Order: sequence, then structure tokens, then C-alpha cells
Amino acid sequence: MTDEREGQRVTEAAPTALGEFQMYIDGAWVDASDGGLLEVVDPATEAVVARVANGGRVDAETAVAAARRAFDEGPWPRTPAAERAEYLHAAATLLRERADELARWETLEMGKLVGDGRGDMLRVADLLDYAGKLAVEHLADQPITVPTALVREPVGVVVGICPWNFPLVLAAFKFASALAAGNVVIIKPASISPLTALGMARIFDEVGLPRGVFQVVIGPGRSVGDLLATSPLVDMVTLTGSVEVGRHIMSQAAQTIKKVGLELGGKAPNCVFADADLEAALAGVVFSAFGNSGQACCAGSRLLVERSIADSFVAEVVRHAAGLHVGPGLDPASEMGPLSSAEQLAVVERYVEIGLAEGATVACGGKRIAGKGFFYEPTVFVDVDNKMRIAQEEIFGPVLVVIPFDTEEEAIRIANDTVFGLTAAVWTSDQAKAERYVKAVRAGTVFVNNTWACAPLGLPWGGYKQSGIGREIGDIGIEEFTELKAVIFAGAS
Repeated sequence: MTDEREGQRVTEAAPTALGEFQMYIDGAWVDASDGGLLEVVDPATEAVVARVANGGRVDAETAVAAARRAFDEGPWPRTPAAERAEYLHAAATLLRERADELARWETLEMGKLVGDGRGDMLRVADLLDYAGKLAVEHLADQPITVPTALVREPVGVVVGICPWNFPLVLAAFKFASALAAGNVVIIKPASISPLTALGMARIFDEVGLPRGVFQVVIGPGRSVGDLLATSPLVDMVTLTGSVEVGRHIMSQAAQTIKKVGLELGGKAPNCVFADADLEAALAGVVFSAFGNSGQACCAGSRLLVERSIADSFVAEVVRHAAGLHVGPGLDPASEMGPLSSAEQLAVVERYVEIGLAEGATVACGGKRIAGKGFFYEPTVFVDVDNKMRIAQEEIFGPVLVVIPFDTEEEAIRIANDTVFGLTAAVWTSDQAKAERYVKAVRAGTVFVNNTWACAPLGLPWGGYKQSGIGREIGDIGIEEFTELKAVIFAGAS
């Protein structure tokens, strides 16, 4: 079936019934204690594609008790690092075999282009393999030496509260390193996108991960999430989400002074100087702003462009953005999918209204695409001042704001004029200029003449300022899920 949407011919994805899913608690597939179900909706068609057990506090308490037993009494924390790595490698192998299936699930639950979803599954498999490798290299049992020793041990029961935009990748940022380090893990996926986390639970179940070591609990944040964050039986809570939710989880975790990791929002500056390779910069700007429909904390949603090239460069950005084929993630012709939900579509619509009210000008897009599904046009704002809300607040949609600059110093000032500091990018052929920008910009990851992408496996991921606390993945990331114990024998000085 096809329909016409603002001049674009879009093929609708046929509704696909995936059936009903249970939660995975204490090594078993279980219904919600009260029998509750939630509906998973395909953002491209608005059709219900699955029904999933919708847990509550009782279910969360059951999972926490099981995790506590698994850590305190079970074999996992005492399993040699090399054996833990074998479990992770086996899970990675199964995940690669099921990448196409789980990519389809991810498309149906949150709208992602299916090719991108497959890439996400392969990324998770790589994360599992890499975390296993790090465990062997850095966390293998070491003899306690005299007179002093420093021992690195697992934190304990780790809760991962995960977002809907990269459902399995961002969950894996937590569970891959945490499991490798010998922790037990409870994952709470977003309610609109729980399917791939449940698919991962199936894989861990099949490879024989001990009971209670990996669990998936689904339910509302204000009941399930709060219980997990406040429970004295939980040793660490790690969240990827908005600043607002991060503040809330941090305050909840403070009640029991547990370890906290936060990866929060972003409003990343993508800075293009006149001496850059403008063709490469153009591709990078469009990809970083509109990839995953702009639903990425690392999205390059602020384009800072040197004024001498601003008119011509922005004209090309607008031309490419307006030409993107917007359609269902299962359609191979689609270059941008829908927004994840009706709620997120409403957020984007509201911010576009705010931008217009602030005096910015829509150069392209600015409208919902008519018909079924939560589709929105790729949108570019010009005549933007960095003080405007559309330049300061995370929109989490396909909305790019353009801000010209005259000097290198001004570009750096604008780039840093934000409460966020997750990622940034700079495009220039001048190596010295690039290095000055990298040193001056306040961000956890800076891309130089490079398209926006996940950090390489060996590098950590996290942000400055209100973009979060701590780092995930990589050599540094695995340390987040351990505690240091100093051992001092009599006679040490």
C-alpha cells in the first residue's frame, strides 16, 4: 500500500504481529504479577505489533531479591574472568545469527531504519566480545601480595535504566561491561521499546548464564524505576536518558548512597570552518542531524558555520535535508524513519512552534507528514541566536539549528555556551586549528573531520556538565562497574 505525503511516495510497512512477551526474572519467563500488559506500537503504521508484560513494584522487588541472591550466593562473581568471557562470546555469536530478526523487532518497536538496526545488533555483539576480552586482560584473578595489594572487584547488583532511541546498544553499554566484571544486572528498558532487551535475555538464557545474573523488568519509571533506584539491595544504578530523569534517579539513589552512572542529554555543536572539505562536512552534518530521525543524545543539532561560507553551505544542507526520503524503517528506500511515538512527535511539533515564536526561520521542513505514522519532515532553522530555546534545549527530533560565526574564538564560545557536553565535531583542514578546538571545547567526545558515530570499542563514552557522570564501554568504562579494595598487611609502611 502506498500514499502520497508532501510530494514523497512512501511505502507503508505491513502490520506484523509479534505476539506476547513475558519478562525475564530469576531465570524464568514470567507474566506481570497483576497480569498487566502494555502494547508496543509500530511508529510507521500506528499498529500494535506486540503485547508485553507490564510489571510493577512487586515484580521489581522479586527481580532485586533474585539479583541479590545471585550475587551473594551464586557462582557468577566467583567465576574466573576467562569463563565469564566465554559466556559473553557465546552470546555474541548467537546475537550475530539473530541480527536480522532483532533488527526487525527494533524497527517495529521504535521506527529505526532496519539496516541501522542490524548494525546496532552487530555493535552489541562486538561490545560483548570486547568486554569479555577486557575482563581477561584486566580483571583476571591476581594473587594478593605482601605487604600491600590493590584488588578490583565487582560492584554487585547493577540496575541499567535504558532509553528507547538505541534500545539494545545503550543497554549493552551497561550490561556488557557489568557482566564481564562479575556483576549481576537488571535491565529496565523503555516501555515503548522493550523487545530487543527481551531478545537478549533469550540469548543469555540459551547460553546458560546462571539464574538471576541477567534480568529484564518492564514497567513505569515512577514505580519500577524508582523501586530499583531506591532499593538498599541494589549497589549501582546507571541510566541513559534525559537530564530531568537523571536528576530524579540521582535523587532516588541518594537515599541509599549507591553508585550512580548517568549518560544524559546533548546539544552538540557541529562546527564547519571555511577551509574544511565541504563535501565531507556536508555529508557529516546531514547524517549527524537526521540519522535515527534526530533521536540521539549525540546528534549534531547545532550547526556552527563560518559566515563567509554560511549562505552557500547552508543552502546545500537544506537541499539535502529536504531531499531525504522519509518512510517506514522496513522500506529499503527510506533514508529517515518516523519518530518513536506520538508523544515524541508532539514534542518536536511544540519545539518548532517555539522556534518560530522566538523569531527563527524555517528553511525547510517544519511540518508533520500527513497520513498514518509519526513522521516529521527534516527541518532546518536559520536566523537562530544561540540563546534561543531551540538552540539550548534538546529537541530529540529531526531539527537542525544554524548559527553563523566569524572567528575561531567565537565558534568555541558558542560551542561551549550550553549546559551540555556530550559530543562535538569540527571540520577544518588546519590541523593546528582542529587541535585548538579539541582542547577548548567542553565535551566527552570530539570528532575531527569525521561523521558522527559511536566511539570505537576501546574508547569510553560519556559527557561533561549536565550530559552526565562517569564513562561507559572501553577500558575506562569497565572500571565503572568495579570497586577498588586496598589490602594492607601488618608491617606495611
